[in-house]
Amino acid sequence: MTILNKMGPVATDEIFDLNREFFNDTYPEKASLGVGVFRTNEGKPWPLPVVREAEQRLFDEQSLSRHEYTAIEGDMAFVRLARDVLFNFHGKEDSDAQKAEKERIASVQTVAGTGANHLGAIFLAHNMKPSKVWLSDPSWANHDTIWDQAGVPRAKYPYYNPATRLFDFEGMMAVLENEGQEGDVILLHASAHNPTGLDPTKEQWKVIADLCERKRIFPFFDSAYQGFASGSLEEDSWAVRYFFNEKPHLEMCVAQSFSKNFGLYGQRVGAFHYVLSNSEKQLNRTVVDNLCHLIRGEFSMGPSGGCSIVKKVLTDENLTAQWHENMREMASRIQSMRRALYDELVRLGTPGTWEHIVQQNGMFSYTGLTSEQVQALKEKYHVYLLKSGRASISGLSTNNVAYVAKAFDDVVRNVN
Repeated sequence: MTILNKMGPVATDEIFDLNREFFNDTYPEKASLGVGVFRTNEGKPWPLPVVREAEQRLFDEQSLSRHEYTAIEGDMAFVRLARDVLFNFHGKEDSDAQKAEKERIASVQTVAGTGANHLGAIFLAHNMKPSKVWLSDPSWANHDTIWDQAGVPRAKYPYYNPATRLFDFEGMMAVLENEGQEGDVILLHASAHNPTGLDPTKEQWKVIADLCERKRIFPFFDSAYQGFASGSLEEDSWAVRYFFNEKPHLEMCVAQSFSKNFGLYGQRVGAFHYVLSNSEKQLNRTVVDNLCHLIRGEFSMGPSGGCSIVKKVLTDENLTAQWHENMREMASRIQSMRRALYDELVRLGTPGTWEHIVQQNGMFSYTGLTSEQVQALKEKYHVYLLKSGRASISGLSTNNVAYVAKAFDDVVRNVN
């Protein structure tokens, strides 16, 4: 008899399970549309050229302090740069008004976007004690896990309309109007919604912001794809900046990741930002101190390797320009693969409508395939995607897109 006898089984992570199956599959034409990582047209990882340049410079410098502790709140030069990228302060002269705006933001380094989401959830659970958090239906599966571990009840707002395969803005607004309560938290994807690839328009974002302000619902942004979705940092952070600039009395927070836009998946580089309704320095410091209290008890401080790369790039104009070009290249390849898949399905006359594939953006597409069709894709064609029908577009290439489209066509025609 041990205390572990009371421990029940938990579901394993579908994405990592699927990735393991793919790697163990020896079929020569297999295709991985599961894991959310950028791949070249040859299906290979792509360390960004600007990252390789920054790594070489850091290696050549051989800084004696490169393995030292930083601070509990992280490498503060990195943290300030991360904030400036997200809120579009980067490269601007600090006027008094700009300094006041920056003082509204309390920021710390985290263990990538997952760590930022987790830290934010725990921070709000301890200090705000929300009655519930609203997650989109569907959302990134890890959002459920994170908020469950924080002990905050979860509710779902409509997001994806399976009949139209489009964003269900009306359904979302209706549920939040009728059921949203003061003090609730709402999780919002800043851009390239995971898993659907569907984002609100700018006009719809304005309505969402108005609702949050009027009903006093606390916005929590997850910004995992800034610059990666459209190739533009400014475009992909528009919603965050609109809330910040146009709703200054509405507090909110943002989980920021550099995994996708720098290709630093394994380096775990991220930041968490809490936006205050005023620029009082002491309140900013109190928020940071409370975040540091949580960080100290969990991981002490963020890792320095990946953030040093980001810092090196963002403090050199030529490297920054190269980074922007690298992001545009990644975004362009994914957009071209969306179009190629759509064109192939149209050429084959695949039953149904497939415009949603090119209407969506970012790494993922909610294809509309059923779980039975997804299973048939894996068993018959060795094409791997999630049971929900979510496909990672970065797994497509000019070499396999015709094969994948043919597989889609077959299961749509023959598997109910």
